Amino acid sequence: MSVETRAPGTGNREPDKTPSKIAGMFDAIAGRYDLLNTVLSGGLDRYWRRLAIASLNLSGKERLLDVCTGTADVAIGATRHGAARVVGIDFSGAMLTHGLDKVKKGRLAARIQLVRGDATNLPVADASVHAATIAFGIRNVMQPEAACRELLRVLNPGGRIAILEFGTPSSKLFGPVYQWYSRNILPRIGRAVSRHEAAYTYLPESIGTFAYGEEFAKHLATAGFSQVEARPLMFGAVYLYTGRKT
Repeated sequence: MSVETRAPGTGNREPDKTPSKIAGMFDAIAGRYDLLNTVLSGGLDRYWRRLAIASLNLSGKERLLDVCTGTADVAIGATRHGAARVVGIDFSGAMLTHGLDKVKKGRLAARIQLVRGDATNLPVADASVHAATIAFGIRNVMQPEAACRELLRVLNPGGRIAILEFGTPSSKLFGPVYQWYSRNILPRIGRAVSRHEAAYTYLPESIGTFAYGEEFAKHLATAGFSQVEARPLMFGAVYLYTGRKT
């Protein structure tokens, strides 16, 4: 399919994605992260996560890996929509702490394990999971190509991926509105709710420099995935990437 593409660095300065800095930023906003997602997306983030999980066609027997799990929303959703077991990995300890609280509250501790780790060096054995997800985390990885290769490594043959990430709408009507919102309104709301100056200045910067659409789909294909598709959502403000390990 034909989708919009932007290469890294086009018209924007690449933000600092040093793992310790990004982890520290998410540690600082972990307590308000779920609220911020709901406010800034108008609640659509929940719908997008459900779409990603549904795209995997889980049967109820799969072991799923959720990378950049954050506060474990996808991990929890996957167990409620077909995954037998889920391992969630993130490099922010504070995010995992909040995620674990939600897992325990949902009485899912027997089915969800949360582990601190790096997306480019996953603490998971080769060919040990049936499906893998990343929701709004791949653009925060300093080496996304390495993360894609790691996803391929840990998947069983036939295993499937679903990755959600922001893009930039190409619509002549919606595109300028979205750009204005992301540059002017989103950082102000983010700072007000999170009380963190840098976090929601980083967000539009990281979106503006991320290689989305066909460009990121090429990274997945180069890593070795087949049947790669990039599905634009909300006029391309978000993309759902899917693929399979042959």
